[in-house]
Amino acid sequence: MLFNTLEYLLFLPIVFILYWGLGRKDLRHQNLILIASSYFFYACWDWRFMFLLIFSTLLDFFSGIKIYEAENKREKKMWLWLSIIINLGFLGVFKYYNFFITSLTDGLSLIGIEENFVLLNIILPVGISFYTFHGLSYIIDIYYDRIKPERNFVNYSVFVSFFPLLVAGPIERATHLLPQILKKRAFNYSMASDGLKQILWGLFKKIVIADNCAEFANTIFNNHANYSGSVLALGAIFFTFQIYCDFSGYSDIAIGSAKLLGINLIRNFAYPYFSRDIAEFWRRWHISLSSWFKDYVYIPLGGNKGGIWKNIRNILIIFLISGFWHGSNWTFICWGLLNAIYILPSVIFKTNRVNLEIVAAGRKIPTFRELMSILQTFSLTAFAWIFFRAENLKHAFDYISGLFSISLFSIPYYSGIDKTHSTLIMIIFLIIIEWIGREQQFAIEDLGKTWKRIYRYVFYYILILFILYFGGKEQEFIYFQF
Repeated sequence: MLFNTLEYLLFLPIVFILYWGLGRKDLRHQNLILIASSYFFYACWDWRFMFLLIFSTLLDFFSGIKIYEAENKREKKMWLWLSIIINLGFLGVFKYYNFFITSLTDGLSLIGIEENFVLLNIILPVGISFYTFHGLSYIIDIYYDRIKPERNFVNYSVFVSFFPLLVAGPIERATHLLPQILKKRAFNYSMASDGLKQILWGLFKKIVIADNCAEFANTIFNNHANYSGSVLALGAIFFTFQIYCDFSGYSDIAIGSAKLLGINLIRNFAYPYFSRDIAEFWRRWHISLSSWFKDYVYIPLGGNKGGIWKNIRNILIIFLISGFWHGSNWTFICWGLLNAIYILPSVIFKTNRVNLEIVAAGRKIPTFRELMSILQTFSLTAFAWIFFRAENLKHAFDYISGLFSISLFSIPYYSGIDKTHSTLIMIIFLIIIEWIGREQQFAIEDLGKTWKRIYRYVFYYILILFILYFGGKEQEFIYFQF
């Protein structure tokens, strides 16, 4: 079930009514409705993979208890690694087995050894990377005595399987989400109203911006050999906005849906394309994943302790793992490596924590220097996204070769360019609204707060009309494949 479908438009109100109708009686009813709704939501994609989700949940539920009750460090570590190995084993088989086998076959062929290893014809279970990381953070936190295990299986299952975040995040921590699940929720009109606004903004980003940009980006990337460098630059820009509005739009809808049910999820995006350097970009992009890698990989490796070379090593490891997490393709690894190269100078010269606050805080417009820094960071990011979007490394390098040609300075033209005009206008509209609301949790959180009510509602209806009139062809969320 996709957030941007009529099915979800029917599903969410039904859950809302059941949750606040039957669920108002007690916490147990609320959580039973949440887990039933979440499993139904997931089963709508493919009911067969429900068993994998339930197994993963059972594994970490019992592992957490065993780790906590272990009588010595050795036993604790045994249960911890048992859970980690099984979790990552499933992730490795479904997501990475074919990649490793294909890479091994290609490597052997280079030295004259021809082997035909068996490849698996399997579907990647949607959301496996996300709910696996939910479970891993839970058992690791128990191991380090940050939390105590949850002994109610339904409550723990809600933490792992809560439907708004189940298939594409945000990646929640037990320290943040579990206390909310263990406490009876009371309906809060202000919170629910805020959730509806965030859902509306997320739908606008997904349906109007991302889905339209996807059509143009797909056309240009799939036929890159036929286009000038300026058109290829336009294609890279379209994909840059596609992936941002697709994924941040999903996060907005997820967070807004949770608010309707009285639950606060962690923020996942904080206007990353207004960043003044790459370090700031990565503090604002996919925040839940970046912080997960920081807390569970980077810091255990030593973080920035132990000298500059160890810090460089740790950063390279983090970005390579991050790239590999996104998919079993060398393009993702190159994307991660390129971002590591981008960020290393600021780490070496200790300028990576200069821009901690949002740009032009308290001001209407940025300075010229801030504007140039934003444009430079955006350009570097857009270039890196070429590797992320490309089908393989040859595709990426061919695209880049065509991009950096003399035709880069020509006026962009291709047969369908006339259809892009409305999307470009919508992108400008997006940038303006996000700039105005950049100091808020989401762009329209406080927009029009001082307006008369009728003007606020006119703005909301305009967004709905944009969604209905300018909405592109329905596209699956990009991060479903991860």
